[in-house]
Amino acid sequence: MTRILSLGLFLALWQIGAWSFGPHYLPTPLAVGSTVLAEARTGDLGFNLGATLARVLAGFTLAMVAGSLIGLALGRNEALDRLLDPWLVIVLNTPALVVIMFAYIWGGLNEISALAAITLNKLPSAVVTVREGARALDPGLDEMARVFAFSRWRRWRHVLAPQLAPFFAAAARGGLALVWKIVLVVELLGRPNGVGFKMNEAFQLFDLKLLLAYALPFVALMVLAETFVLRPAEHAASWWRRYGA
Repeated sequence: MTRILSLGLFLALWQIGAWSFGPHYLPTPLAVGSTVLAEARTGDLGFNLGATLARVLAGFTLAMVAGSLIGLALGRNEALDRLLDPWLVIVLNTPALVVIMFAYIWGGLNEISALAAITLNKLPSAVVTVREGARALDPGLDEMARVFAFSRWRRWRHVLAPQLAPFFAAAARGGLALVWKIVLVVELLGRPNGVGFKMNEAFQLFDLKLLLAYALPFVALMVLAETFVLRPAEHAASWWRRYGA
């Protein structure tokens, strides 16, 4: 109920803003809704949303898998962490736009370059989060696993995974918010479809209704993913902490 009230307040403020500034600066919710329906009827909205979602899922998955493996390695190996930490700091502080431009210059304006740019921009944050989780592992539980001669699978399932799950969930939640923003820039600069491409087209036409008609449905999809997938997953990941308490 609170979320519904909050959404209603947002729409009311939007409408007041549209009345105050005029449609040239801020179109009304009804005008944007009409544009959304028009784009949906032509099929353009579904096609471009689908293209963007595919890039988000592919880049997010690759970055989470690679970032988790690297983060675990750095968190469990102090010497390796000291060696690669400066590299990680450099990559973390390199602007996303620079990575995207280099990917397109080196690889060309194609889907592989776009996916590489998305993955490389998300990768460092996943590494840092999972590395902190690996550093926080309880050494007493590791010792217990060795005493009872746990197999690698049992050690992972019963000792490591429950402790790391909240960190994986945190990396996923933060990563999704980052990835879709990067995808829009990637599409704006070098792809012939997607939400970012259409937003660039709307910008060139100074069409605020079209701009919002593509931005808001995609934001709504990300909010739904956050509410019904990532947040419940993060809650479920810490079940053992609540049970132990």
